[in-house]
Amino acid sequence: MKYSDRVEITNPGKPLVSLNRMIDENKSRNEKLAYMMRKFGICEEKGKGIDQVIHSCEAYQLPAPEWIEKESSFVAKLYSYKTFNNMEKRDKIRACYQHCCIKYVMNERMSNSSLRERFKISDNNSAIVSRIIRDTIEEGLIKPEDTSVGKKYIRYLPYYT
Repeated sequence: MKYSDRVEITNPGKPLVSLNRMIDENKSRNEKLAYMMRKFGICEEKGKGIDQVIHSCEAYQLPAPEWIEKESSFVAKLYSYKTFNNMEKRDKIRACYQHCCIKYVMNERMSNSSLRERFKISDNNSAIVSRIIRDTIEEGLIKPEDTSVGKKYIRYLPYYT
């Protein structure tokens, strides 16, 4: 469905993976069919779609997508542009978590600097991004990779690593 501020895509059936693991964990309802479709060039590599959605949201400064599990379906919400100041706290936390996951999948690590770049926030406003990182840690979604390094050099990982 299309709304003035978002597009919602509903998929029948419950998701096969946890909503928090949509970025890094991929399962297909019919692996044999999916394999054949990939082999014939009908579809792309397994699990590539969500990564592309996250990258596009970051590139176009869109709020992070939201995934909702319903009784017998799964809904993906893709939001239209909002300025950083108009994003709600939960939008910023979701974007931080997804940014951390996408960095991890790419064998990189999220940092204050990479999150500032994602939100297009200047270096002199790093405290704003530090707050988002703290909020996301408090939600249990990310964790520091190594706390023995100075604050400026801390990198972050998704909670499941």
